[in-house]
Amino acid sequence: MVHGKALAIKGVMTIVGLYLVLGIGYGVSFLGVLLLSIVQGALSYVAGDLFILPRFKNIMATFSDFCLTFLLVIASGSLFFSLEGSLWMAALIASVVIAAAEYGFHLYLATNVLPANNRVRAEVY
Repeated sequence: MVHGKALAIKGVMTIVGLYLVLGIGYGVSFLGVLLLSIVQGALSYVAGDLFILPRFKNIMATFSDFCLTFLLVIASGSLFFSLEGSLWMAALIASVVIAAAEYGFHLYLATNVLPANNRVRAEVY
C-alpha cells in the first residue's frame, strides 16, 4: 500500500514536471508526456528509489534520476516527438525540474516508505 501511494505521488509529480517543460514549453502532446512519464517513473522508482537511494543516499539517487530523465527525453525526442526548439535544452530543463522534485520525493520515501534503518533517513541531506 505504501508503494502504491508513493508511485501515485511520483506519477503526478513526473507528469506535472514534464508537462510544464515539454508540453507547455516545447509543444509535446499530453499523450507523449504521459507515456514518457510512465516509463521514466517506473524505471526511476525501481532503479533510483528502491535500489540506489537506500545504498548511496539522496544526492546520488537524485543524480541518477537527472541522468535517466535526460537520456529518456533525448531518446524519445529523437524517436517519437517533434519539439519546437532544441532537444538538448528541453532535456536539460526537464532533467533539472525532475531532479529538484525527486530530491524532495526522496525525503518523503526515506521517512514514510523505506525501512527505518536506511542511510537516507539518518542523513537526510
